[in-house]
Amino acid sequence: MGFLMPMGILAAKMSGREENRLRGRGLFYVHVILQVVAVLVATAGAILSIKTFENSFNNYHQRIGLALYVAIWIQAIIGLSRPHRGTKKRTTWYFAHWILGTTISLLGIINIYSGIMAYHDKTSKRTWLWTVLFTAQVVLIAFLYLIIDKWDYLWKQGRPRSNRSSDQLPVISASDQALIVPGENQKQLMLLEPCGKRNALKNLFDS
Repeated sequence: MGFLMPMGILAAKMSGREENRLRGRGLFYVHVILQVVAVLVATAGAILSIKTFENSFNNYHQRIGLALYVAIWIQAIIGLSRPHRGTKKRTTWYFAHWILGTTISLLGIINIYSGIMAYHDKTSKRTWLWTVLFTAQVVLIAFLYLIIDKWDYLWKQGRPRSNRSSDQLPVISASDQALIVPGENQKQLMLLEPCGKRNALKNLFDS
């Protein structure tokens, strides 16, 4: 859960920003596959833990792990019960799916650290290498998550100013044509589409 689910979130974020519909749909399926694999791996890990280790739930690693196991199945059920676009339940569903997925990913990362410490306390073996490697992975994922939002901006910095200014021109759809208002002084009115910053996950689940 400390790797597969964060990578799934990255795929969802990239899908929502992808202008090519085919690539966007492909990234969405990558998101789904990663989340399904994460649930299956967590289930296999829970079964292995029950059969192999003593589970008295007297430490934070086991308690957080139990809570995460329940949460990932709730998240899977929420994901499968996505309401149709335009319904009143869609907003509530979107918020619940987003906040629970983010919480699971963060708790999964914390639980991996607590598991490494619990392993060290039980075996007295050195675990610094695993801690360093996992920390590097977390930093890389966080960096990719943050740079996705700024990628378009960074890309435009290397382009001539004339090209960048043309990108900021509003796009008028075919249905929003110029209207001529009859009267003494005819005025041409242009109906422009509002430009707003897109939310990656919202665009993904609105598709």
